Parts: sequence; C-alpha cells; structure tokens
Amino acid sequence: MITSTEQQQRLIERFPLLTESQPEFRDKFFRSATLMSIPAAHTIASEGSECGQLALVFSGSVRVYKLAESGREITLYRISGGDSCVLTASCIMSDTPFPAIAETETDVEALLIPSQQAAEWMSESKPWSAFIFGLISRRLADVITVLENVAFLRMDERIAAYLIAIASQGPVVNITHHEIAADLGSTREVVSRILKGFEEKGLVHGARGKITINDLAGLQAYCMK
Repeated sequence: MITSTEQQQRLIERFPLLTESQPEFRDKFFRSATLMSIPAAHTIASEGSECGQLALVFSGSVRVYKLAESGREITLYRISGGDSCVLTASCIMSDTPFPAIAETETDVEALLIPSQQAAEWMSESKPWSAFIFGLISRRLADVITVLENVAFLRMDERIAAYLIAIASQGPVVNITHHEIAADLGSTREVVSRILKGFEEKGLVHGARGKITINDLAGLQAYCMK
C-alpha cells in the first residue's frame, strides 16, 4: 500500500496512466501496489515460474533473456523506468508460466501489483488497459527485431549494428565481449574474433572491459554492405 502523498505524486509523475485515470482507480492502485527496492544482479523471475505479480519499474534496468541448454543467452528486451514486462503481463492474462529469465542489471525500484488486480483492471480502467496494450505493441516490435536480426543478418553485421546502438552512450563504452555475446546469443570466442577484425580495420579499439568506437561512419557503412 502506498500511503505517502509524496510517493504517490512521484508515481503519478512517472506513470502517465495514473494522471489519465479516475481518482477511484488511483485509490485502488495505491492500495494494491507495493514499492520495493531490488538489488542489482537479482533474478526477479526464472523460466517456468508463476507470475504472481506485475512489476512496474520506477527506476533502474531489468534485462529479460532466454537461456539455452548450451548456456548461451540472448537478450529479448530491457525494461527501464516507467515501463513493465510484457511477458509477465501476458502470463497473467493467460495464466501460464514465465517463459524467460528477468534479472536486474542495476539497483531497481519497482511497484509490485498482484496479478489478480492487474487482470481485473483490464476491464475496469481504460488507461490501464491502454498501458498494457501499448506495452505489448512496443515489446512485440522489439522481439520481432531480435528474430529478424538472428534470421537475416550475419553475426559481424549484428555486432556492428550493436556497437552503433551503444555508441549513443559515447565513443567509449564499458562492456565485455561476454556481455555482447550474451545480448546477441553468440559466444565470447566468436565476438572476440569479429571485434579483432574490426580493430584491424580501424573501426574500434578494445581494452579490458571497454570498447572505443574509432570510426562510427565506418561501422554504419559496414552494416550497409
């Protein structure tokens, strides 16, 4: 239950659906919700687990990924502040187990909504149902992009596109070859070999735990071959 007026205002500012909702729904929301702090590297949901609650992330980052029997991982999407997990929402609506793994990448502050309320509100509140359907639409597009990349792009093209995306953080990115492999569903050895080839072309420079983007235009041209 969220009783603090200050906390309620913070949540209204973070989640626009509360601004758009009727006062009666906001009261239900605050009575049902629990605000929790979750440490980094904590597994929120494992494959096959029951979805008893829907988490709305207030701050921090959560990674949702699939893990193969071989130990290889592939990231499906990430959840950041103001967002929630579409797979959890889908599991609640269909009463099925969680089909992936959700793990915090940073310290996370999240609202937990009991699954029964999350399902009932779909027919009671238009802003809530719009939030859930919007979530499904955005995440479906993310997952389709992952599938298209796996099916139609070579691994070197996928790594080049990945580096272009993370270059928005700046030319020097703190990331390991293992983390790139886990995101893309590859192995550290394959990623290291391709990055070495990029280094030889002058596109990037690698050091322990970080990559420097030397030639962003060159990476972009590489993706357009």
